[in-house]
Amino acid sequence: MRIAVLQEPSPGGDIPRALDRLGCALRAAGAAGAALLVAPEAFLPGYNHPEIAARALRRDDDAMARAADLCRDASCGLVLGYAERDGDRLRNSAVVFDPAGREVANYRKIQLYGPRERALYEPGDAYATFEAGGLRVALLICYDAEFAPHMAALAARGVRLVCVPTANMAPFVHVVRHTIPAMAANHGLAIAYANYCGTEGDLRYVGGSQIAGPHGEVLALAGEGPALLVADLPEPDPARLSTQAADLRHLS
Repeated sequence: MRIAVLQEPSPGGDIPRALDRLGCALRAAGAAGAALLVAPEAFLPGYNHPEIAARALRRDDDAMARAADLCRDASCGLVLGYAERDGDRLRNSAVVFDPAGREVANYRKIQLYGPRERALYEPGDAYATFEAGGLRVALLICYDAEFAPHMAALAARGVRLVCVPTANMAPFVHVVRHTIPAMAANHGLAIAYANYCGTEGDLRYVGGSQIAGPHGEVLALAGEGPALLVADLPEPDPARLSTQAADLRHLS
């Protein structure tokens, strides 16, 4: 499976601009033969926008329909982080459209990070998986991906690729440099990790978006500026895959 990851500055609440950038990235990813493009966390309307609650989107909003159209035009699927209006609640969510523009999954962040997220959002309580490129794929969002039990649970369900929209900011560079490749290696999963770059309000994003293979190898890595990563996921080598799940000794 060929996967693409978009690293961009935040659109800063400008949803039409965000959709334009997604359209460009989807066309490029589709032309390169990618089955799926992963965009950053809360890309609609922007992770740190001061009016994020007022600009949150319902799943049937015009902006979501436009994103689906962009997938259809580019023949490329999309994992899109967005602030979701769910009745009277707000969720930090990611929706998946397939290359035909059909919604195939919607995931709500389980591990909310810090006082701002916990004040804004209600946490999710379920995993979301779907099929793409012949693989079982799952979604996590940012902080979720730093919890080994979530990765282990997904691996136990036969997931081969985890797509992670994120908004990883300074000073947490260890996450992109060490945590994500280690999670891939320890659980035998590929991880497509899509971060922002630049600044948004009082946050400076560290970039470092990447595609990590199931043996922990970094197949593609962004620096601190805008980037579009494209990589082919390797077929896992059973001799190199982690055996931690089978070998773990449970102590009483």
